[in-house]
Amino acid sequence: MLTEQEVSRSWQQLLKGGVKSAEVFDRLEALIDELRPESPLRHRLGNELNEIRELAAANGIATEAAL
Repeated sequence: MLTEQEVSRSWQQLLKGGVKSAEVFDRLEALIDELRPESPLRHRLGNELNEIRELAAANGIATEAAL
């Protein structure tokens, strides 16, 4: 399990270049899963991820990997 600081740093690195693929969304979800269920950071990042998905969908970027 990663610390909140490690998750936060990795989150920022993933978003630095912009979200361009479903793989980035998968990696962001994996980072959230590293946090304790009661973590305020987990809740905040979950909400942020939902907002990013909405923006990506509005711009025609796939948010889920093809099966």
